[in-house]
Amino acid sequence: MSVRVQKHDFDVGVEYQKLRDACPNAGAVVVFVGLVREFNVMPTEPDKEQQQVTHLELEHYAGMTESLIDETINSAQVRFDISQINVIHRVGVLHSRDQIVLVAAAGAHRGSTFAAAEFVMDYLKSTATIWKKEVTTEGETWLGLKASDEHATKRWDANN
Repeated sequence: MSVRVQKHDFDVGVEYQKLRDACPNAGAVVVFVGLVREFNVMPTEPDKEQQQVTHLELEHYAGMTESLIDETINSAQVRFDISQINVIHRVGVLHSRDQIVLVAAAGAHRGSTFAAAEFVMDYLKSTATIWKKEVTTEGETWLGLKASDEHATKRWDANN
């Protein structure tokens, strides 16, 4: 298990290889990478036309963020019987097409490995102490939890 919160970018190929090397008996590896979108709709004005995103500013609560991500990973490993899950989340100023987050999971079977990676990502969106300010050509806003993110997290609670 590895959790890193950092300003600098990451190399997906290197992270994939680290996971493969750490889990030689894995039957599946799932890697998810979240990116900064070029255009987005302001959450406070969903009927408004999409706006160009200049950049995102991501902040976190150091120490607590890593601890909450660790807890989520531990839950996923137990729940889905996964060998290892690694998470990298970037903070600072990120521009269009920059990588924001990596969730990489290794397990015995593809179904449980996909589910573990999705579980971790859903909980990252809803519980990690990471805040995003979206800056567009029209202004800026702090992004809150979307209804779709909340629904995704509740779905896991319903499937205990």
